[in-house]
This record gives sequence, C-alpha cells and structure tokens, in this order.
Amino acid sequence: MIRTGFLLRYLADQELRSTIQAATNKSEQLNHFLKWVFFGGEGVITENSRDEQRKVIKYNHLVANCLIFHNVCSLTRVIGRLQDEGEDVPEAALACVSPYLTEHINRFGDYVLNMSRKPPQPAYDFSLGARSAAAG
Repeated sequence: MIRTGFLLRYLADQELRSTIQAATNKSEQLNHFLKWVFFGGEGVITENSRDEQRKVIKYNHLVANCLIFHNVCSLTRVIGRLQDEGEDVPEAALACVSPYLTEHINRFGDYVLNMSRKPPQPAYDFSLGARSAAAG
C-alpha cells in the first residue's frame, strides 16, 4: 500500500520526478567516474579476500576523491579568474558544472612529483558560511 501510494504520488508530481531524476543522474555520474578511475583490469576486482577487496574499493575512492578535489580547486581558480576579469558567471551555469571531469587527466603518462613545491593557500570566504549558518 505504501509503495502504491508513493508510485501514484510520483506519477502525479512532476517536481518529485525531476528531483529523483536529478539525484539519480548525480549517482550515475559518480559511478561512471569511479569506473573511469578504476581502469586497470577492466574494473574487475581479482582479489579473493574480502579485506583485500575492500582495500581496492577504498583506494579507488581515495584516488577518485583526490581527482575530484583537484577538479574543484581548478574550477574554483578559473571561475575566480573570470570574475576578477569582470565576467559575469551566472549561478545557473555554475549549477551545471561537474567535478567529474576526465578529459584533462592523463592516466597513462609519466608523472614527476615536486615534493618541495607548496600548494597555494586557498582563499576561503568564511563570512559567507557564517551568514548561511546564522540564517539556518
């Protein structure tokens, strides 16, 4: 009865369908990104031990989270640069930006790490968070 009631509400409510579809799309994008990150062995976990399988999954998520963080930092820097140049960046455009970008990542190349290089300090706007926390 509960499922039937939900199904009827789902069919009648366009906004509910849109909300569920948007959430499903986000989950699918993340799953596709995780599969792209886990490219070795065609995404098949060959370990027989449950603990080793969990490690493979956790390592995959760790690498994916690092790439997502890198993408968000890069996007934030580019958007900030555009705004500094006087460009109007509409919120609707920002809402469509995804952190699951892969075109700029070379999975099969040689990488040189400069361990003495320090990352730039992030420019956090704490006043924005304080206002939204006070409003909540």
